[in-house]
Amino acid sequence: MNTFPKGFMLGAATAAHQVEGNNIHSDYWVQEQLPHSSFDEPSLDAVDHYHRYAEDIGLLASAGLNTYRFSIEWARIQPEPDAWVEDEVEHYRKVLQCCYDHHVKPIVTMMHFSSPKWLISMGGWENPQVVELFAAYCERLVGELGDMMEYVCTINEANMRLQLAALIQDMMKRMVGGAAAENADAVGAEDTGAAGESGDAVQSGGASASDVQVGVNLMMENMKLSMMENARAFGIEDSAGVHTFVSQCTPQGDLLVMRAHEAARDAMKAQCPHLKIGLTLSLHDLQPYPGGEVMARKEWDEEFLHYLPAIENDDFLGVQCYTRKRFDENGVTQPTDGEPRTQMGYEDYPAAIAGVVRNVAEAFKGELIVTENGIATDDDGRRCEFIREAAAGLMDCIAEGIPLKGYMYWSLLDNFEWQKGYSKTFGLIAVDRTTQKRYPKESLKVLGALAGK
Repeated sequence: MNTFPKGFMLGAATAAHQVEGNNIHSDYWVQEQLPHSSFDEPSLDAVDHYHRYAEDIGLLASAGLNTYRFSIEWARIQPEPDAWVEDEVEHYRKVLQCCYDHHVKPIVTMMHFSSPKWLISMGGWENPQVVELFAAYCERLVGELGDMMEYVCTINEANMRLQLAALIQDMMKRMVGGAAAENADAVGAEDTGAAGESGDAVQSGGASASDVQVGVNLMMENMKLSMMENARAFGIEDSAGVHTFVSQCTPQGDLLVMRAHEAARDAMKAQCPHLKIGLTLSLHDLQPYPGGEVMARKEWDEEFLHYLPAIENDDFLGVQCYTRKRFDENGVTQPTDGEPRTQMGYEDYPAAIAGVVRNVAEAFKGELIVTENGIATDDDGRRCEFIREAAAGLMDCIAEGIPLKGYMYWSLLDNFEWQKGYSKTFGLIAVDRTTQKRYPKESLKVLGALAGK
């Protein structure tokens, strides 16, 4: 069996809010509790990784994996603008030390979708102040923990906000044949979840036009109620003014994210010059049919190329991909009924990650790390095959001379998949949430067996 080269970073990823539990000072926690919440269920104690991280890192290491990507929760460290909780800093110091105790390299993400509630109350990711606030948080944190870090991702899927704007518009058009498109702006502040590991593919299901219209009307009414409840919860008068990281944004808001990344990167580098710093982007393997080349090029520019000026001074780029998109002259096409899909509704296509890595490497000349790639399925045998197929493609990329330095499977644990709650299973480790007992899957062994010796 082929393996990755010796020294290749092979591991798995998590996000704090999705696994730790009781992240009570975050914007997500607020939104999960609303009467008309868009979440199927609240996160509550999640899979209690906050208290069980040592067990989880131990399972990762015992399988042969050598890297763990996780996020530090801003809302825990700074629950109020003028607060700084040293006990929480110490907690993450222990997580980092646990990695080293198990000979596991940590990759730290400073912001993985969730933000402190107070940040959203002051305008969130559309307020220019977010640039200096995020940079100050990152600078102070690495001032305390930076000696235990090497690879740092500033922002997870920094292009997510623009993707959500396009996703919402497309969803509305497909649900009612374009009739509701003019209403899409009304849901601008609605948190729809991430289009990476938690993005949904909208299915038509063959319902009648009247049934669809009734469903859309009900959805729009619930969205309006949710928006009003969101606004009240964050103390904002305008119901369209709740700007979490995963709400669709303006072009100016997109630029703010990049400015926040650059400011945080430079501040952390000033504190700890040894750090290797980048961000992660949510990308698709874009494949045009004849006639779809122009549409595919336009999408690639929006999804990736226009971010190049902001990342040209980064040490690496975190590449995240879950599936492909195909285009004809009219735009994105939908998978046929015969093509396999994941629990998330999008196409099961493990070759996508190698396609994206090749495309990214044409324009970005620094190191690449696959910081997320995986499959939501209740069939772990299929997960094993997905991992083998994705890894084979990445080994080919390395053989072609692409500077790919690591692969992080999403996710280490079955966890809280944002709006979908605990119903979608990406993990290498299953968790009985009644007892929080861990059950490693065969896929964990399969991934570990690919580590270079």
